Amino acid sequence: MAAESKGLRAVRPLERSAAFPTPGMTLTRREAKTLHSGFTSRSISSGIGAATRPFPPFEGVGSPRPSALLHLPNPLGSPFPGTLSLQRPTSVTVFLNSLTPKFYVALTGTSSLISGLIFIFEWWYFHKHGTSFIEQVSISHLRPLMGGTETSISEPGSPSSNRESETSRHNLSECKVWRNPLNLFRGAEYRRYTWVTGKEPLTYYDMNLSAQDHQTFFTCDTDFLRPSDTVMQKAWRERNPPARIKAAYQALELNNDCATAYVLLAEEEATTIVDAERLFKQALKAGETIYRRSQQCQHQSPQHEAQLRRDTNVLVYIKRRLAMCARKLGRIREAVKIMRDLMKEFPPLTMLNIHENLLESLLELQAYADVQAVLAKYDDISLPKSAAICYTAALLKTRTVSDKFSPETASRRGLSTAEINAVEAIHRAVEFNPHVPKYLLEMKSLILPPEHILKRGDSEAIAYAFFHLQHWKRIEGALNLLQCTWEGTFRMIPYPLEKGHLFYPYPSCTETADRELLPTFHHVSVYPKKELPFFIHFTAGLCSSTAMIALLTHQFPEIMGVFAKAVKKLKFQEIK
Repeated sequence: MAAESKGLRAVRPLERSAAFPTPGMTLTRREAKTLHSGFTSRSISSGIGAATRPFPPFEGVGSPRPSALLHLPNPLGSPFPGTLSLQRPTSVTVFLNSLTPKFYVALTGTSSLISGLIFIFEWWYFHKHGTSFIEQVSISHLRPLMGGTETSISEPGSPSSNRESETSRHNLSECKVWRNPLNLFRGAEYRRYTWVTGKEPLTYYDMNLSAQDHQTFFTCDTDFLRPSDTVMQKAWRERNPPARIKAAYQALELNNDCATAYVLLAEEEATTIVDAERLFKQALKAGETIYRRSQQCQHQSPQHEAQLRRDTNVLVYIKRRLAMCARKLGRIREAVKIMRDLMKEFPPLTMLNIHENLLESLLELQAYADVQAVLAKYDDISLPKSAAICYTAALLKTRTVSDKFSPETASRRGLSTAEINAVEAIHRAVEFNPHVPKYLLEMKSLILPPEHILKRGDSEAIAYAFFHLQHWKRIEGALNLLQCTWEGTFRMIPYPLEKGHLFYPYPSCTETADRELLPTFHHVSVYPKKELPFFIHFTAGLCSSTAMIALLTHQFPEIMGVFAKAVKKLKFQEIK
């Protein structure tokens, strides 16, 4: 035992000097690293059992006690005490120390690139669909997985369910798509625009709605009795314009008095308004003959009554388009006469909104008293409103005060009674359709109006401004008064839009329908303006910050290295 103790004493100073430095001893960085790695290698070779065996009795000054090794800090949470716990933090430290600034540049650059791509995709998806892709996926797929599908179900007879059903019914009526009463000619105007610009002004959804309208107006159950009508029934269902035109000529070969065949050729084959008017006059001659014949047989059977309704629709359509041709060719009084006769002869067909064609023609004649008379008849609470009615009423009241209106003078002396009436009329019109002023004030560029419009939507605003901008410009000071007062409307409307001021709350479905009606090259106006989703801000900030870190690491690698080591050291201290 004494010999063993003596031998141990002989070896101890060497082990102590190699593995455990005495107090006050100074080591270089390389010696400290060698010391650390040697201690770790011995710990690994000793195994788990060696690490957990009792330590032999150490003697000598400066010899560490077993408790000093057994209570070493264990930052990685190893389940084994003692020297084995030094293995993992040492390897992590060695790995982090071996990283060069190029690695951090590559890391932050890659992160910046990925976040930038996500940001661009989110921005594009938001402008195309009006919602965030990440939020939509989270709500649709992740929320059900996390148990967030609980919805409040109200009883059928409860007041809340009644309010919800009434609101949904109103939203459905508000989002109904209407035929544009001032729609252009497809061959003479829309197609010429395509030839010049190479852009398609009509969407597939819009043209499909027109095809449905044509089948409703120009076909009936008795078409099989006349071969020409059978051919035209197939023609209205054709998607390809040349095929429709070819079918129209086939119908004329079977019956030279086929009015609907002339209508199709006038709408789609004629390249000028003059050619379209010539074909519509031929259609009118054939249509009047068929209409008189149907009137004589209307009481014979229900099939004959359906045929009379169809022939009536054809005749009204032809006369209306002839009036529009006369308006475009400068024969405005002739156009006004045709429209007035139509409204007197067929009063039940108010749903065709012929009065809006009449309003525009009377404004071109500057017959403001006649315009007021038409508004007195159709600007009624029981009739559906339109941008043409609301903004024309505002234009007439603006006309009486706009030439003398001055914002500076009005701020000093206040508004007169006539000016208050004009401002209120503008506020009423803007509340009905808030998209119109940007087009009238030329804050947004106009495009060709679609064949169908959504009331209170961007499509209706385009259709109104396309034809009525010239009437606002003709009245001195009208646009100036509109510019000074139209934004005040939004201070009167409650926010959020749970209720309106003078009309029903603004529907939330207009954006989706307008995107279907308007071409893709047009930037759809959205009201109320949607704020950018959180994930767009987040990805933009992430992309900017990582790009900045990558740039700083590339330009100042030493400073950023010191900064990275300081952050790393701070993190390890927090873990300990």
